[in-house]
Amino acid sequence: MERVEADDLPALHTFATGLRRDLAAVTNGLSLEHNSGAVEGAVTRAKALKRQCYGRANFDLLRLRLLLTP
Repeated sequence: MERVEADDLPALHTFATGLRRDLAAVTNGLSLEHNSGAVEGAVTRAKALKRQCYGRANFDLLRLRLLLTP
């Protein structure tokens, strides 16, 4: 991160700053065996169903599809 900050690449400076701000979370994410993959998969599936129903269905139908789709 120090080498990136010494360079003249502003986009990477922003990235390095974000890494420093969340260094504990980044370290835990890379070193621990636990992850949020199952939750992320469920969110991705819900967003895909929402996009499929956009403009054609109301909230009740979207809710049913979320609950009934495996």
